[in-house]
Amino acid sequence: MKRTAADEAAADGAAADGAPTQPNWAGALLRAQMRNLAPFLTLIFLVVFFAIASPSFATFDNVGNILTQVSVTGIIAVGLTFVILCAEIDLSIASVANVTGIAVAYFTLQESYVNIANVPLPGWAAILLSLALCAFLGLVNAVGLTVIGIPSFIMTLAMMQIAAGISALLVRGQIAYKVPELVSTLGSASVAGIPWIVIVAAVMLLGGHIVLTYTRFGRYVYMVGGNREAAEYSGLNVKLILGSVMVIAAVCAGIGGMLGVAHFGSAQQNEFDTYLLDSIAAVVVGGTSLFGGRGGIGNTIVGLFVLGVLNNGLDHVDIDSFLKILIRGLILLAALIINVYAQRLRATAPE
Repeated sequence: MKRTAADEAAADGAAADGAPTQPNWAGALLRAQMRNLAPFLTLIFLVVFFAIASPSFATFDNVGNILTQVSVTGIIAVGLTFVILCAEIDLSIASVANVTGIAVAYFTLQESYVNIANVPLPGWAAILLSLALCAFLGLVNAVGLTVIGIPSFIMTLAMMQIAAGISALLVRGQIAYKVPELVSTLGSASVAGIPWIVIVAAVMLLGGHIVLTYTRFGRYVYMVGGNREAAEYSGLNVKLILGSVMVIAAVCAGIGGMLGVAHFGSAQQNEFDTYLLDSIAAVVVGGTSLFGGRGGIGNTIVGLFVLGVLNNGLDHVDIDSFLKILIRGLILLAALIINVYAQRLRATAPE
């Protein structure tokens, strides 16, 4: 059928009107991957910069040092990733790590109140009791969040003080050195030149990735973080998921605390205070969204390396030690800005 001039004009008008609405695939891809690309590019920049600035940085021995330095943070950050993916926060992880590390040393002591006739508990019993303690503290967080309805920020802030108080009661200003042999091996020994603590961190990161990526529970975590109301309408038990991730975070923190005590060689009060910021920074700098539903263990690994390379690299260059703290804060601020703007770009992106 022959087209009339009016038909051709209408077609041209439709094409002209529709041109601006055609998807800009490059821009869409950049918006979608901005949260992932920024930390990866930051990591590459830091590696290149410190490799040029200090010959001692780019060595195999130093790579091992970086892996060891981020191991405890990595173990704690596994559980925190689950929490942040649900658009919640846990400010008690450092205190829970500290109290668990102190508890495993306390239960191993001959003078421990739980021991009978001043006979030390078997190592496995001390470990199980310590894990039960951190799981219980996580359960209290879960009940406060899901049953009572206390916001996670406030609930875990209170738990941070509670766990710190338990730590103070257990050590009473003293320092404990003895831990079960298994904990000592995993925290301070090596196999084939690879520290066990690095292997444990790698296994836990891999396990967290598998759970989040390939299991139904992992899909539920993303659903709750992505759209909590939709998850509820679909019949998902949102409170159970939220409670579960709080317990997971506490247990991961507890494991990190026990191995950290063995790695440091002692258990004492306030030993893990810096790990709160480090763990949150690792998750957020890596690109996991503070608004929930986007990110994962892969992002956390990138964030761990960014922090590890930054902290280690600053030790290899001649720079004011007080300036290092400022630089770390600026890196975290940049990550937060990218996180927020990536969320806005995605929200305003055309369908």
